[in-house]
Amino acid sequence: MSVRALWIISHEKGENVSIRFSRRFSTVEHRAKRLAGPNYVAVPEENTVLQLLLTELGLSDSNKPYVALRDDCLHCQRSPALELHVDGPAKGVLWPVLAISQGPLILACLPLVDAPAEPRPPLASLLSVSQGLTLLAGLQTFLLGSGGKLDSEGLASRLAMLPAVLLQVCPLGTPLDVPLLGAPATNTVPTPAGSQKQPAWKTGLHRGRAVVNVALVETVRSMQYGNRSRQDLWDVFGTVTCKCEVEGVLPNVTVTLTLPPNGSPLQDILVHPCVTSLDSTILTASSVDNYDGSAFSGPYKFPFSPPLEPFRLCSYTSQVPVPPILGSYQLREEENQLHVSVTLKLHESVKNSFEYCEAHLPFFNRDQMGVADVKVSFGQLDISKEKNLLVWALGQKFPKSREVTMEGKISFSGPTAGPSDPLCTELTAYIKPENFYPKSTSYGTQQELLRYPLGR
Repeated sequence: MSVRALWIISHEKGENVSIRFSRRFSTVEHRAKRLAGPNYVAVPEENTVLQLLLTELGLSDSNKPYVALRDDCLHCQRSPALELHVDGPAKGVLWPVLAISQGPLILACLPLVDAPAEPRPPLASLLSVSQGLTLLAGLQTFLLGSGGKLDSEGLASRLAMLPAVLLQVCPLGTPLDVPLLGAPATNTVPTPAGSQKQPAWKTGLHRGRAVVNVALVETVRSMQYGNRSRQDLWDVFGTVTCKCEVEGVLPNVTVTLTLPPNGSPLQDILVHPCVTSLDSTILTASSVDNYDGSAFSGPYKFPFSPPLEPFRLCSYTSQVPVPPILGSYQLREEENQLHVSVTLKLHESVKNSFEYCEAHLPFFNRDQMGVADVKVSFGQLDISKEKNLLVWALGQKFPKSREVTMEGKISFSGPTAGPSDPLCTELTAYIKPENFYPKSTSYGTQQELLRYPLGR
């Protein structure tokens, strides 16, 4: 795996957005040109890359919140692998541009894809994507520290060290290791004790209590119309993160994901480079190719040699037969008041026990919220007039009927304007329920997050 280019961008509030560091690798670019042939797209100038990347991340122009190439429903975004549409003589698409953001920095790189550009290979088959993300995560930790924050002087010092660090960890654009946190740029690379072979993603050995923490987070995005002429839409995106603390030599660990009896196969699986072996059938299921995944339905085993730092073991997409929460949301406007009617019903297949459950109802493009006379059949209601937001706290479970309602009137007569949104105009609005599970569920997860909007 090699990297064609690397960028580090500063986007701290109150300061001009700029590229603080960039590096291009001409030998890798020559290989990219030879592999792509007539489909080759050159990496544009820094200012062009900056503008395209900020546009794709939605940070470029607050007056233009909708960009067709980015926000159209037909565009299936595979974050953090972005597409940059280059105009001019070198017209084409740069893909996959990997980008991660934390604190004041955006780190991005363009890995070399050792495959023909057309047809585009699935992300799951590209080892360069996982390795590129590992490189960016290592550079992020090196620049910002383990806490994700660093003062401006400290950041400037780390950026000054970066050219020498890249000579060690990424010579000629080929990542060999990740930089040590806070370590100066030297010509030596730490080696493990004994006969253990040091993988490229490990930065040292650890002594302490043997602990492996695994967390699974699933996000269900659902759009429900309540109209037979329009089909409801929903999808699932899951991530598995790990943090390992073991004594002495780091052993091999295996994490197994088991589907529930009626669970759909996992698709679009991406794994960390520390995974030592993987059944090829796991990587063949792709939502882009409309692969049904019937050939393999688990259990999904991920054997790996763990790094010391927290890391994302894998990510995936999947399907669910029905959304976990079904809802009805109606708004009717009379004079300067909104009549609100909401019904939420927890599906019978979902465990009715949470760490907490709440629903957010924001209102955009109106004056500041005034009087709110709203009643709920269950739970408590918190009104934030400054944010034009209703927070409906449902507690740790739904009632026995699994159904809750909200009815009331809201006036908007405050002295200032409330928050704005380009899509939620007039009576277009949404509800965002959030359910957190602290314990194991039928999916074998430690933590499960359900967060999705309900259509008007």
